[in-house]
Amino acid sequence: MTLKIYDTKEQVAEEFSEYFRDLAASDQTIHVALSGGSTPKIIFDYLAENFGSEINWSKIKFYWGDERCVAPTDSESNYKMTVDHLLSKIEVPFFNIFRVLGENDPEEEAQRYSKVLSDELPIVNGIPQFDLVMLGMGDDGHTVSIFPDSISLWDAKENCVVATHPDSGQKRVTITGKVVNNSKAVAFLVTGAGKAEKVQEIVMLEGDFANYPASLVKPISENLTWFLDRDAAKNLDFSEEY
Repeated sequence: MTLKIYDTKEQVAEEFSEYFRDLAASDQTIHVALSGGSTPKIIFDYLAENFGSEINWSKIKFYWGDERCVAPTDSESNYKMTVDHLLSKIEVPFFNIFRVLGENDPEEEAQRYSKVLSDELPIVNGIPQFDLVMLGMGDDGHTVSIFPDSISLWDAKENCVVATHPDSGQKRVTITGKVVNNSKAVAFLVTGAGKAEKVQEIVMLEGDFANYPASLVKPISENLTWFLDRDAAKNLDFSEEY
């Protein structure tokens, strides 16, 4: 893995946006799985404001790594957040946007979205392949919508499954580990002191790291980058090489 550590979450947004800009400079179609959360919100704002006219958005196809089973107008919708902070501010063809239909039956939607990924993405190693998967990490070490109490979902044979939030009981549709780890590149976007303990355990292979879904992110490409702010990275031992 590569660790990129910056003083503030705003700097994380700036640096990741440049990373994204460079990825988008390719002449090829770029398939990107987006993440929800507070850090992507800042990133999307920065991307739209600073690179909105520079990036050729017609070459980028947008998908979601996970989605809450709510309507697309609901404040909890990852799709709505992305529309509000990025998609409504850039020129992107509507047919380049492949949202999870959170308002539909979760099991049926997981099957439908699995097929969307198989139909739209290149198939490599027998698995749909993204060019980039953006990931967040929860305070409990979850990523996409695979939580520690259901970590076995990571190894599901399907492209997408239905997960249940352990506290709220809310259903979510999420991609699985085989899709995450088949991506050409994976980027963790993690900020805030509340994430520091799990970042330490996962990066340094300490404590209960094996119980956290985020520790299972190991792309075949070995192209894994953690974008962290100082608060999230404060417990790391910088005498070590990662």
